[in-house]
Amino acid sequence: MTTYSTSGRHIAVDVWGVSAERLNDVEWLREQLVEAAEKSGATVLGVQSKAFEPQGATVLVMLSESHISIHTYPEHGFAAIDCYTCGETVDPERAVEHLLDVLKPKKAFGKKLIRGEGEMAVSDLSDAPVVRS
Repeated sequence: MTTYSTSGRHIAVDVWGVSAERLNDVEWLREQLVEAAEKSGATVLGVQSKAFEPQGATVLVMLSESHISIHTYPEHGFAAIDCYTCGETVDPERAVEHLLDVLKPKKAFGKKLIRGEGEMAVSDLSDAPVVRS
């Protein structure tokens, strides 16, 4: 029987000041999340998305290593990004960096959780390149 590491990194980022047009374009968001997954080194297993009426979208990219998701509120210029990856070969920060590069938020605030290593460790990303203000 093969055993795998329980170690994982989970990044949650709130972004503000993003174009409503971008946050409402579910197909563009799908493309960007898949590209983010690929840039992180993850394996995409599937993509689900939903465009809401009158606005907003949710996109979930299921990864062999876990998931990347975004939920948008175009009327507020806000999106919640979530990237959780297991193992050491995938870098969730590269995925988040890609999303920040293409979304171009005016502000971004994030936390990184280290999971599966006993107690969950939480760190602020204020010193990391993925958080901008």
